[in-house]
Amino acid sequence: MSATETAAGPEVLELPAMPATGPLYRRAAMSLLPGVGAARGVHLPALQVVVRDVAVDRAHLAAYDRVCGFRLRDTLPATYPHVMSAALSMRLMTAPGFPFPVVGLVHVGNRITVHRPIDAGERLTFTGYATDLRPHERGRQFDLVVTAAIDGEVVWDDVSTYLRRGGPADGAAAGTDGPADGATSGDRRETAPGGDARRGGRRGEDRPAPPAATARWRVEPAVAKAYAAVSGDHNPIHTSRIGARAFGFPRPIAHGMWSKARCLAAIEERLPEAYTVDVAFKLPILLPATVALAATPLGATPRPGGLAPGGFALHDVRSGKPHLSGSVSAEAGMTRGSTGNM
Repeated sequence: MSATETAAGPEVLELPAMPATGPLYRRAAMSLLPGVGAARGVHLPALQVVVRDVAVDRAHLAAYDRVCGFRLRDTLPATYPHVMSAALSMRLMTAPGFPFPVVGLVHVGNRITVHRPIDAGERLTFTGYATDLRPHERGRQFDLVVTAAIDGEVVWDDVSTYLRRGGPADGAAAGTDGPADGATSGDRRETAPGGDARRGGRRGEDRPAPPAATARWRVEPAVAKAYAAVSGDHNPIHTSRIGARAFGFPRPIAHGMWSKARCLAAIEERLPEAYTVDVAFKLPILLPATVALAATPLGATPRPGGLAPGGFALHDVRSGKPHLSGSVSAEAGMTRGSTGNM
C-alpha cells in the first residue's frame, strides 16, 4: 500500500488488492460508538483510492448474472464493475475524517457509463473518489465516483449520489438506496451501505398512474440474500426482518442496485455497445413483492403519457408505488481517456 500527494492534486492511495469488506463494515459500525474512531471532517477528503490489475472471477460473474437475470456471457453487465469495486467505495467512505458515517447514508441515484464492452478476460484498474458535497433540502448530498480503465483508457465510470439527512451539524447516516424527498420509515429508501430508503406519503396520494408494464417479477426474500452473497452488501435491512425493523422498515427490502441490474437484464438485448444508464431510486421494494417494469426502446416514437425513448420504470403491481425510474442514452457521460479528476 502506498500513498502520494502533490500540491496540484489529491492524495493518491494505491492498494495492492481490493480490501476485504468485513473489516470495513466493522469499522463503519464501530464509528457510530461515542469516542471511537477519528474525528469527522467538515469536507470530503482529497483522496483517490486506486486498485490496479483487478481480474474478473468468472464463477462469481456467472453467479451475479443468475441473481440479476443477465444472460451468461463473457461481456460484463454494466452494473457488474460496481460490485467489483464496492470494497473500494467502502474504503473511501470509512476513511479517517470522512464527514459522515456510512451507516445511514441514502443512495438516491446511480449513473453508469459503458464506453465500450468489457470482456471478462480483461484486467481493470479502478480509481475512486468522493466529490461535490452540496446542500440539499433534506440534508447534504455528495457523489462517489469510480472509474475502470484498461491500458490507461477509461472504459466504464460510475457515479453514485448519496444523501445525508439532517442539517449541517447533524453528522451522517448509513447508506441505503431511495428517494430523498419526503421519505418515512414505512416506505423509506434504502440506506448505506447498500441501502435505498424513502418514505412515501399516504397510499396513492398525488401519485400518477404508473406506465403500462412490459414485464412482471415476483421478488422473494431469497433474492436479497442471494444478491448480498454476490455483492458483499450484507446490510441487515436486506436480509433480516429484525435488522429491517431497526431501520424503520416493516420487512427486509431489496437492494437498489439489484433493482437497477434486474431492469437492465430485462432490456439487455436493446442496449447499444456504448451507453449511459441513469437511475433515481424511489420507494424501496418491501419483500416479498410483485413488481412491474415499463420500458420504451431507444429510437421508439414518443407517445403521449408514455415513457420517453430509452426510459424505464419499476413499480409495485398492487399499489403502483414507484421503486425506480431510469433512462438509457447513447451519449457518453464522462470524457474518455482520463482516469478521472476530483
